[in-house]
Amino acid sequence: MIVRKQQGLSLSSLLVWATIITIIAIFSMKLVPVYLEHSVIEKNLTAIVNDVNAGNLDVNQIRMSFSKYAQIDNIKSINGQDIILDREHGRVNLSAKYTSKIPLIANISLLIDFEAKSNP
Repeated sequence: MIVRKQQGLSLSSLLVWATIITIIAIFSMKLVPVYLEHSVIEKNLTAIVNDVNAGNLDVNQIRMSFSKYAQIDNIKSINGQDIILDREHGRVNLSAKYTSKIPLIANISLLIDFEAKSNP
């Protein structure tokens, strides 16, 4: 008769792993929308740059264009006034710096600094 050692998770280790997975899931549900919004902002800046380089738009038209994109895509972090315009070698580059505040638990929040740039 061969004696085998029991294998598997104990209840305490199962609870520890469940807690860790729950914390990771909560962080993911809070962080993913912020990063998705950042990618949409960069996509919109790139689309505006392509429109600007095709025609000649002034700064106010560029900001108004971004505000329209922001309204369509439900962007709340920045608006058209936060856009920084830079002209290099006859091309327009757009960028924006902003901070997103994500409430986690009670009075604990997470601040994330973003710098969105248009990809020429």
